[in-house]
Amino acid sequence: MGRGKQQDAAAVNFWEKPLTELNESEWERLCDGCGRCCLKKLSNESGEIFYTRVVCRYFEQSTSRCTSYGKRTELVPDCLNVRQIEMSDINWMPNTCAYRLRFEGKPLYAWHPLIAGTRTLMQQAGIGIADRAISEEYVHPDGYEEHIIRWVSA
Repeated sequence: MGRGKQQDAAAVNFWEKPLTELNESEWERLCDGCGRCCLKKLSNESGEIFYTRVVCRYFEQSTSRCTSYGKRTELVPDCLNVRQIEMSDINWMPNTCAYRLRFEGKPLYAWHPLIAGTRTLMQQAGIGIADRAISEEYVHPDGYEEHIIRWVSA
């Protein structure tokens, strides 16, 4: 009986498992929905990553979700499937991203909805991009540099 409770606890805290052991549902639930990965990024000659406040046209700010999630990599060729990237390629991911944290063997932040049980702490911590971004539909790609932000880091 005690063993069953241990297994239940492990299932509840699935986010502590290695990423390779997560099932599809657990993988999807790990995302906090902040939208930071949907922001357009620039890099310089030395490979330094700069985030802009320009967000993918398919990101819906009111829900913090992709409106074309199932077809995102077809519609946006540079939209990376996080489940398929290598550890060496995570430098583009925000340093607050649950996937990056777990790739690096680090725990989730206390504000993460899986830990906090609500998105309120995440919103209070200023992690989400809702109402802070502008759709790429309204910005010329040559003008992204004008929209570099400092509130997201890789």
